[in-house]
Amino acid sequence: MDAVTEACPVAAAPETPRAVPVAQLRDLGRQPYEPVWRAMQAFTDARGEDTPDELWLVEHDPVFTLGQAGKDEHVLFAGDIPVLHVDRGGQVTYHGPGQIVLYPLLDLRRLKIGVKEYVCRIEQAMIDTLADWNIHAERRDGAPGVYVNDAKIGALGIRVRRGCTFHGLAFNIAMDLEPFQRINPCGYQGLKVTSMLDLGGPSGLDAVKPVLVAHIARLFGLTVEQAPPLS
Repeated sequence: MDAVTEACPVAAAPETPRAVPVAQLRDLGRQPYEPVWRAMQAFTDARGEDTPDELWLVEHDPVFTLGQAGKDEHVLFAGDIPVLHVDRGGQVTYHGPGQIVLYPLLDLRRLKIGVKEYVCRIEQAMIDTLADWNIHAERRDGAPGVYVNDAKIGALGIRVRRGCTFHGLAFNIAMDLEPFQRINPCGYQGLKVTSMLDLGGPSGLDAVKPVLVAHIARLFGLTVEQAPPLS
């Protein structure tokens, strides 16, 4: 077992917490970034101790986002793609069509999960999803996310407020990767980026979404129920 795996032990799924048996799943379809971001903030600010957890799936219009530590110089040439400074952790990344973005809106205190373990589990969900298509992926020490042959396929950017998470993961499925050449992805110059399609995986998001959600549900001990899109 390598050092990275030892630092992120997620071999066994937790027991389903009795107090929170259900998480609401909302598939938002394709949406611009900022309204969904503001809705995440509002949901997190308004939730109480008994608010059910939610999982939001979305495919964003093209956008570069810089996290709280994000440096403008990592955007080399934005061109016609907007750049937003947001309140997640991390540096710069790209969201666009053909990428699954999953926002877990979870109460970690209620789930009895620490932040490091939370990060490990959402990484593991992507690793396990890729394994279902016989694609071997792994973590990289000191660089959160998921990698295949040294190319990044899944990025993380999270925020925890009062023990509750928002923002989440971006998983490259079948997308135009050219915009990643306009930035230093996650602040790393020359970092290679790949997608499932380039590795022999599916050509659309619909095949991957339920698999990813199932792994998230298993790893967090959640029962997932379909909910309507945001009103």
